Amino acid sequence: MTIQEKHTDIKKSRSYLYLVSLVAALGGFLFGFDTAVISGTISLVTKDFGLDAVSEGWFVSCALLGCIIGVIISGKLSDKFGRKIVLILSAFLFLTSALGCMYSGSFSALIIFRLIGGIGIGVASMVSPLYISEFAPSRLRGTMVSLYQLALTIGIVVAYFTNAYLANHTGEVHSNAALQRIFSTEVWRAMLGLGAFPALIFLLALFAVPESPRWLLTMGRKDLAARILIKIDGEAAARKELEAFSGQRISGEEGSLKTLFSPVYRKALWIGLLLPFLSQVCGINAVIYYGPRILEQAGFTLNNALGGQVTIGIVNVIFTFVAIFTVDKWGRKPLLYVGVGGAVISLIIIGMLFQFGVISGPWILIFILAFIACFAFSFGPVCWVVIGEIFPNGIRGKAMSLATLTLWIGNFFVGQLTPVMLQGIGTSWTFWIFAICCSPALLLTWKLIPETKGRSLEEIEEHWQRSQSIPK
Repeated sequence: MTIQEKHTDIKKSRSYLYLVSLVAALGGFLFGFDTAVISGTISLVTKDFGLDAVSEGWFVSCALLGCIIGVIISGKLSDKFGRKIVLILSAFLFLTSALGCMYSGSFSALIIFRLIGGIGIGVASMVSPLYISEFAPSRLRGTMVSLYQLALTIGIVVAYFTNAYLANHTGEVHSNAALQRIFSTEVWRAMLGLGAFPALIFLLALFAVPESPRWLLTMGRKDLAARILIKIDGEAAARKELEAFSGQRISGEEGSLKTLFSPVYRKALWIGLLLPFLSQVCGINAVIYYGPRILEQAGFTLNNALGGQVTIGIVNVIFTFVAIFTVDKWGRKPLLYVGVGGAVISLIIIGMLFQFGVISGPWILIFILAFIACFAFSFGPVCWVVIGEIFPNGIRGKAMSLATLTLWIGNFFVGQLTPVMLQGIGTSWTFWIFAICCSPALLLTWKLIPETKGRSLEEIEEHWQRSQSIPK
């Protein structure tokens, strides 16, 4: 083979890798869109249905309860039936939810379809990064999994743009009564219903991607896995991956989560439980869900607050690129140290600004943007990268399900309690509590999280086994 032919093959493999990873990352786009679109609908739904603070919190957090259900079922389903079929299920649930919310006839029906969408989000939030982490070569795994977070942030900013656009065109008159209701008098229906378009694209695109090669290997389908690995990274790299897999006794061959509770993987278990949970209780989704209300308290009008949310979304996207370009060069730990530290400082300053009444001018928005930026290149993408790497091959699906479950439990409590905290203890103490909850991630990074850049999934598994065998 000539040098030119080798170069062409590398380009084809890289294009194929990016294409498949981007399709899987569409699950992140839908996750982000559904997470953010709710921020523009809260005040509208509250007004139309006359909700109190508890009902308002339930409207936001019911989807998060669905996410918890989705995560619980996704681990076992993806280990048994494969990653691809479970992603197809999540796309179908997204589509059903978007259309159901748009045409729901009552608050109870709206809650039911939000729950269905939440199950879809829960499934995709676990299986999409899992699929990408198993699909990508070790030298590019951090970058590829970060594409999931990038898609998530793009979904958030698209939701902000569509919310802002629809909110500014509510006075338009439509000849059709149904369109008038959806796009004018009850515009929250259009905001929620627009998610049907990316959900349909995700559903159709998934039929064109292959199954995860590592899942195929655990199922004994070595020939098919080898063909996919060769297509991803060439024959030499595929042979190396297959040898590493074959030379390893897969932990948890019976598929039991008991493996995680053994001394060998106890640190991995603690990382998997704590890192996703802390990434949520730092308050990121309080800003995503309740950003317009917080900005209104800082003197913005509703439409300007939604515009401020668009700015937040853009910053979120831009700083996610920092992680994409650096996570496989600098490593996971440096990004966590800098990002989490910056997030804590930003949260403390935001609380102080509200406490001392410095709400005129741009300062509140500036430090909210600083917090978002710090989250976007650290907690956001690195959390998904780390939990996709640290678990043994034989039970990675179930283990990631458990890790992602803690993320959604944290998300549920933030979504449910934020409006109560804002009303009860005030904005300052709400942000200070988020700062306190964010801080332990620095200790977790220092004490427990290993640096995994450039290591294959099998090498990371061997790291846990070696570290347990070293005398203390």
